[in-house]
Amino acid sequence: MKSINWGIIGCGDVAEIKSGPAFQRIEHSNLVMVMRRDEAKAKDFAKRHNVPNFSSDAEDILNNEQIDAVYIATPPSTHLEYALKALDAGKLVYLEKPMALDAVEAKQICDAVTKSSGKLTVAHYRRKLPAFLKVKELLDEKIIGNITHVDIQILQPKVANLVAASEENWRLNPEVSGGGYFYDLAPHQIDLMIHYFGPIAAATGFSKQSKNTSKVEEVVNGILSFKSGVQFRGVWNFNVADKSKKDECIIYGTEGTIKFSFFGDSVFLTTENGIETFAFDNPKHVQEPMIKATVDYFLNKAENPCPVEDGVLVMELLEKLSGRTV
Repeated sequence: MKSINWGIIGCGDVAEIKSGPAFQRIEHSNLVMVMRRDEAKAKDFAKRHNVPNFSSDAEDILNNEQIDAVYIATPPSTHLEYALKALDAGKLVYLEKPMALDAVEAKQICDAVTKSSGKLTVAHYRRKLPAFLKVKELLDEKIIGNITHVDIQILQPKVANLVAASEENWRLNPEVSGGGYFYDLAPHQIDLMIHYFGPIAAATGFSKQSKNTSKVEEVVNGILSFKSGVQFRGVWNFNVADKSKKDECIIYGTEGTIKFSFFGDSVFLTTENGIETFAFDNPKHVQEPMIKATVDYFLNKAENPCPVEDGVLVMELLEKLSGRTV
């Protein structure tokens, strides 16, 4: 295989700018078909992004022998169905986060990957953005000494401006999203912690649910203990005053700190020498670096940038940190 021919299932708000155009920009990658249940919108997406084919039926992509890989960009409620069908058809899969409605479904997908001839990468794309690569570099070089603990605060008003706009706010419908804004945003933070600090020894958490349903967490207080000894505390609050908004991670070491925002483009390093700022420009299509790494993996040129097992662990931690499971 010299190049990857892609089909997108779910060409909605996420695929519009964050990911969709990247499939045509990357070397050895071609976007040949897009699908959306609303045929007129699928046609419009295809026309605006110069995609040769469109459909309102996912089976047209899954059964197309000319399509090597499928990007599943629908809401989480259909991830299991489409991932299993794609793997059964021998397709390569790039799966949006959160990878399923819950950990049970995530494990089903993981089991299917092990039994399939296909491959799967989870779209935890922040792993490949320049600011977060810089954080990994600083940690690997032990610039701030031995890491002792990490503190994350994601504080947002009821209408969270960190969430991609959509025609209907399905993210607050647990039957579609799995669990509100926490399930939508926290995978970004949790995955990076796993990526940075490795295996986890213990996890626990507590939450306050919204007034409407126990499956949408309004406030989550989560604690992790990594096998390396690093301790973690994360607070997610989706009911703060607009002036109280915060998106911040501080990594504490024996010789300094590293501070950054998950939705920003700067990293602040504080040591005995003072404060150093590293500023970066994110790509226009923020998933492009991750998609490039995925294409390289699918072409056997590189390792998997985010294996399915990591996606499963994120789903398990969402449940533990929110107090849904012990």
